[in-house]
Amino acid sequence: MEWRVRALTAALMTIVMVALVTFVATFLALGLDPEFLEQWAKAFAVAWPIAAATAYLVMPTARRLAERLVGR
Repeated sequence: MEWRVRALTAALMTIVMVALVTFVATFLALGLDPEFLEQWAKAFAVAWPIAAATAYLVMPTARRLAERLVGR
């Protein structure tokens, strides 16, 4: 897979996942606090680059593993 396609796939996939997970975790930690959106945005800003980089690096291995498992 071309590196640009892999990077964009990782970015798009992780934006949705990280947004949802950080939203739920922040809500569970704070409830509907007046600073909820600010804290959620901070959590997202920290977590998303980590998740995107991890997905970019892990995707080729995960894809090969998935192909092997489906091929069986």
